[in-house]
Amino acid sequence: MNDKTKIELEAAAFRRLRQHLMKERTDVQNIDLMNLAGFCRNCLSRWYQEAANEKGIDMTKDEARAVFYGMTMDEWKSKFQTDASVKQQTNFEKTFSENVSPKI
Repeated sequence: MNDKTKIELEAAAFRRLRQHLMKERTDVQNIDLMNLAGFCRNCLSRWYQEAANEKGIDMTKDEARAVFYGMTMDEWKSKFQTDASVKQQTNFEKTFSENVSPKI
């Protein structure tokens, strides 16, 4: 497989992951993703921002989140985000006190 094809396949997989998280599984909260996988939608948008910045594209955290979420964070929160339960918060604190703190 050549590099161009590999990049196209990776980009397609990323777009599918984004669609899955943003349209099909809006019920899954970021804290659940962090607790289970160690990353969330905000991490993905930050990685997108970092990649843009590495290419010389000036992009803020809010701009990257709007690109990834397809709306502003305020819109996303009002539509889909729920308050974290005590269990979710406890799992998050346990997971990340034992490991490295996340940069969300």
